Amino acid sequence: MEAERTEQELQRRQKLQALRSQGIEPYQSRFDRTHSSKEALALFEQVEKSAGADARSDRVALAGRLVAIRVMGKATFAHIQDHAGRIQLLAKVDRLGEEAYRRFTDLDLGDIIGVRGVLFRTKRGEITCEVDDVVLLAKALRPLPEKYHGLKDKELRYRQRYLDLIANPEVMEVFLMRSRIVEETRTFLKARGFIEVETPVLQAMAGGAAARPFRTHHNALDMELYLRIALELYLKRLIIGGFDRVFEIGRIFRNEGMDQWHSPEYTMLELYQAYTDVEGMMEVTESLVIHLAERVKGTPTIPRWWRRSARRWTTTSCVPTFHSCRR
Repeated sequence: MEAERTEQELQRRQKLQALRSQGIEPYQSRFDRTHSSKEALALFEQVEKSAGADARSDRVALAGRLVAIRVMGKATFAHIQDHAGRIQLLAKVDRLGEEAYRRFTDLDLGDIIGVRGVLFRTKRGEITCEVDDVVLLAKALRPLPEKYHGLKDKELRYRQRYLDLIANPEVMEVFLMRSRIVEETRTFLKARGFIEVETPVLQAMAGGAAARPFRTHHNALDMELYLRIALELYLKRLIIGGFDRVFEIGRIFRNEGMDQWHSPEYTMLELYQAYTDVEGMMEVTESLVIHLAERVKGTPTIPRWWRRSARRWTTTSCVPTFHSCRR
C-alpha cells in the first residue's frame, strides 16, 4: 500500500502520526459551532451598521474545510468552506502563540478545522475572522482534486460526488434546491388535504409500468419479489380503502439502461385524489409548479432545458395558463 500512495499522501500520514505523538487527536467528535459562514457574514454586516467602519463582532466559532492558505511570515490568511459558502481567516503568531501558529501553517488543503475569534473587515473590504483558537477536527489524508477551482472530469464528478461538492460550489446549491423543492412539495400537498404515505418497496407483482424490474428472493416467505418500478398500485388501493387524497415521494427502481440522465434508481412523486377528473388533476399540477417556482426561486421565470438537440438553455416562464393546457 505504501508504494501505491503519492508523495503528498505519505506526507499527510506522517503529519498525522506526528500529531498523535504530540498527544493531539486529529479526529475530533465534536465542535460547538455558533455560526455558519453565511450567518457570520450577515452577523458582521449588522454589527457594522451600528458600530461603523472599525466594527468588530463578539467572539464566534466557525468550522469548515480549509480550501486556501497563504502564509506571510507572522501572519497567515486562509479560507474555510462549509455548506453555506466561504469565509476568510486571519491567523497571527502574536495572537495564537508560536506553537499553535506553527500547527496552523502546517495544515493541508482539505483539512477540516474549527476556529474561534472575532470578525472584522480588512482594508481590502473582505469580512474576516481573526482567530485566537484553532482545532483540527479531521485530517485529510488525500489532496483535493488537482484542478480544484472547477472539477471538470465528468466521470470523477458523478462517481465521487463529495469531490464535486468540494470543487464546484454551485453543485451544492443544486442539492440544496432539490431539498427545498421536496420540502415545498410536501407543504403544498398537505395544505390541500393530501396525506403522505409509505408503500412497500418489495412487491409481489411488477406492476405500474412496463419497465424491467429488479428481482430478489424473500427467504422467509420463499417467494420472488420485485423492487417497485412505480408507486401506483398501493396508492390506488388506499383510494379504494377510503382515503380521498394521498401522495408518496419515494425511490423506484428500473433494471434498464443508464446514462447521464437515466439512473436505475430515482425519486418519484405520485398523487391521487378522488372525486375529480383530468382537469382537476391538471389544476393541481399547474398550481404545484407555480408554488415551487415562487417559493424556491422567488420568481415564476426560471432557466430550463429548451431542446436537447440544440444543446442550449433558454430563460422562459414556467407558469402556463391552465386553459392553454386543455385539448
